[in-house]
Amino acid sequence: MSDDAPSLHPPPELAELAPGFVPTLASRPDADAGAITTWRLDGPGGVARFAKVAPAGHAVPLRREAERAIWAAAYLPVPRVLALEATGPVTVLLTEALPGRDGTDPSWRRDLARHVGALGRGLRTFHDAVGDEWCPFRFDVATALDHVAGRVASGQVDPADFHSEHAHLSAEGALAELEAAAPADEELVVCHGDYCVPNVLLQAGAVTGYVDLGALGVADRWWDIAVGGWSTTWNFGDDLEPAFYEGYGIDPDPERIRWYRLLYDLAG
Repeated sequence: MSDDAPSLHPPPELAELAPGFVPTLASRPDADAGAITTWRLDGPGGVARFAKVAPAGHAVPLRREAERAIWAAAYLPVPRVLALEATGPVTVLLTEALPGRDGTDPSWRRDLARHVGALGRGLRTFHDAVGDEWCPFRFDVATALDHVAGRVASGQVDPADFHSEHAHLSAEGALAELEAAAPADEELVVCHGDYCVPNVLLQAGAVTGYVDLGALGVADRWWDIAVGGWSTTWNFGDDLEPAFYEGYGIDPDPERIRWYRLLYDLAG
């Protein structure tokens, strides 16, 4: 991604939705021209907001996230949705900033074992916040298998994007393995759906908020546990993964961990 790429300049629509706020690029997930960009907006009196900007034809993830954040706000510390606007050539999701620093902040490295345990406890708090019967969004095993089968059939799964554990598999081979080993039972909770270290905010060593909620839905608790533990290995190394399970209060289940991590690579 070159520094002079036009898409790196703040879209003028931000000034319309948040007048007086100064935008700074916070993240751009990949180098594709259609990628959603995230901007931090700093305003008077230290007020901060975030804006996710999607070009025309790419607004569905923002609508999904807005719907889920609005629902979850009654139960969990998640960003309050201020606006979801299709304006000009883009769609913008505008939210309030939450207190805390994300789980990758260098300040947490002073005591990584404690930090990883806090991430596990934060996930348990998420799962215990509300009964799954109240959530209108679902990603149980049957729903997940339908989703990934559709992605494979339509050519949306690129095995080059798989993590190293699955690099030997084709898209079709990964789907066949997933279908053959599907869990026979589930312990359903409201899951975050992408419980990775950067999507968790903390203060004073405790989780204070959750962001990037576009995949939130009812699923087996191991959907989040497997990915959360995996994310700690990406960010802090393999040795600290047990601290995540200990913080959550559960013994590792290798079969479910393996299955949900393969699902993660296929689900997109």
